[in-house]
Amino acid sequence: MNPDLLLPIVTTIAWLVLACVGFASYRLNWSQVLKIALAWIAIFFGLFVVVEWFMIAKGATSALL
Repeated sequence: MNPDLLLPIVTTIAWLVLACVGFASYRLNWSQVLKIALAWIAIFFGLFVVVEWFMIAKGATSALL
């Protein structure tokens, strides 16, 4: 493992734990948790697709020039 990636990995895990603890304080049932989790997954996947599409389009445009 690259030592430069250790800090971002540790802080990402810490933020996820903090978010999960805060979310658990709402004491929702499993169906509501699943709906919310799927909604967030869809949001992040959609943003990922848009950014990737933009990067591919940018690369194709620079290749044409």
